[in-house]
Formats: sequence, structure tokens, C-alpha cells
Amino acid sequence: MSAFCQVTGRKPSFGKSVSHSHRRTSRRWNPNIQRKTYYLASEGRNITLNVSPKGMKTIDKNGIEAVVAQIRARGEKI
Repeated sequence: MSAFCQVTGRKPSFGKSVSHSHRRTSRRWNPNIQRKTYYLASEGRNITLNVSPKGMKTIDKNGIEAVVAQIRARGEKI
């Protein structure tokens, strides 16, 4: 599963870890991505999305139908 939220578009961010001796090594911060299944009533089927907790809140607030319409408007396939 890729570290990409299909609702909010959150991706990993990159930076440096700094040790006690101040050596710097590259690292990445992955978003908290969950695989969730939602029922799409208009199509009568379940869809599986990779979403972050903020994406789940967005779905709760706007509804799954509106969020799926936004995802499809961006050109993503569901």
C-alpha cells in the first residue's frame, strides 16, 4: 500500500534525522494511511480507499458520494 491519501492527497515528507553527535541522515515521515471500505449507495457497491484520519473526517463531514465525485473529478479511478 502506498503512503498516499486518496482524499486529501497527503504524501510522505522528507527531512533529516540528527544524532547526538549532530550527524545527519535522510529519513521520511509517512502519513497515517488506513485502508477503509465504504458503501457507495448510488452504485450499490463497496469501494476501498486509502485514507488518512483527516480524510476520514472529510468523508464523515461531506459524505462519501461528494468525496468520490471530487476524486473522480481529479481523474483518479475508483
